[in-house]
Amino acid sequence: MREAGYKVLSPTAILGYGFPEQSFKAGVARRPDCIAVDAGSTDPGPYYLGAGKSFTSRAAVKRDLEFMLAAALELSVPCIIGTAGGCGAREHVEWNEAIIREIAASRGYSFRMAVIHADVSREAASKALRLGKLRPLHPAPEIDEEEIGRSVRIVAQMGAEPLIEALEMDCRVILCGRCYDPVPFAAPALRRCFDPGLAVHMGKILECAAIAATPGSGSDCVLGSLYEECFELESLNPQRQFTALSTAAHTLYEKTDPYRLPGPGGTLDLRETQFTTLEGGRTRVSGTGFIAAKPYTVKLEGVKSTGYRTISIAGIRDPILIGKIDSVLDSVRERVRNDLGFAGTLLFHVYGKDGVMGALEPLKNLSHELGLVMEVIARDQEEANTVCSFLRSTLLHYGYPGRISTAGNLALLYSPSDISCGPVYEFNIYHLMEVDDPKSLFPISIYEVG
Repeated sequence: MREAGYKVLSPTAILGYGFPEQSFKAGVARRPDCIAVDAGSTDPGPYYLGAGKSFTSRAAVKRDLEFMLAAALELSVPCIIGTAGGCGAREHVEWNEAIIREIAASRGYSFRMAVIHADVSREAASKALRLGKLRPLHPAPEIDEEEIGRSVRIVAQMGAEPLIEALEMDCRVILCGRCYDPVPFAAPALRRCFDPGLAVHMGKILECAAIAATPGSGSDCVLGSLYEECFELESLNPQRQFTALSTAAHTLYEKTDPYRLPGPGGTLDLRETQFTTLEGGRTRVSGTGFIAAKPYTVKLEGVKSTGYRTISIAGIRDPILIGKIDSVLDSVRERVRNDLGFAGTLLFHVYGKDGVMGALEPLKNLSHELGLVMEVIARDQEEANTVCSFLRSTLLHYGYPGRISTAGNLALLYSPSDISCGPVYEFNIYHLMEVDDPKSLFPISIYEVG
């Protein structure tokens, strides 16, 4: 085993989620070889990719980066940001780049920065489809060129290769578009020829920072130390600790197969992985393998526009209406469609009944009160507003059998009662694309900042 391992400081689960200053300082005092952070996720849904907006606030992202940049420059180690701006499209990367430049200008920093974009054109995706190099990733359906043409934005998850190239060009800050989540943590180690199974597995844990600790937190710092035959994880907050159980549990996080985790260029093999709890709230992980894959594939994520949304939120407490809620909502939906000739989307989300799980809800007992979200998706915002207003007023005064009060069926939460939500997007590309060169989709721009 190497005497001096490769150490990575992961400050937070997503850039902008924050971290305790004391935890971060404890990590810096350990003199890490790299400070890395994952800045994005598809978890908040398709809107942010479609709209080109971040789901974390600018002020929060800037606060985190001020600490990270200062420490990385002081230690002369790379600062790596993956999936910039939350989704990693060009607009998100440019947004994050502007924050970095603002910090550098205000503090007089000078450094070399690599910006790696991950956008894929509709034409490139269509060409891959024609060549038989684009296939759906379960549970996505098959796709055709017409559907690809509906995409507003498409990004590809880059592997470690573009980051390694940027590191070889002596870049102190590396700002990436859409990234495979473990890559910002694993790339410098892979460049140093550490075992890819261990490096990527450690990256998978570190990208969520202290979520894998006990008690878990997405807003606290973790140090990962990589050796030839294992890696170790350590919380930098004494109130948290890593255990074999918490680390193994997080290894199963966001996986369909407990033993294999596919990614760009290959698959983690977890069949021989061992987890050992150590003193001081640390855990050691060993035995993880890596199976290289040919051809090399990257995951594409794309979204299309499906209209504009307006919602209205109300409460229902009449036991007679609650007992007839399904039939009443069906009747109201039918009346609105017939009266307005509306062919768009009308949805009722009934909380206290099946608002979370829908048809999969196993518990059929109704609450004494229901929360109702009425949702309309139409061609434009004006139509969505009009239909939602009609939907709300129709239900508000609907005369169901047995009704006693005529004053209204809904307790409306807000005034104004209807909320315009703007454009709506949905994922329409969730596919694997074969590439001959792992770096071909990810152009690197080098800047001397300051």
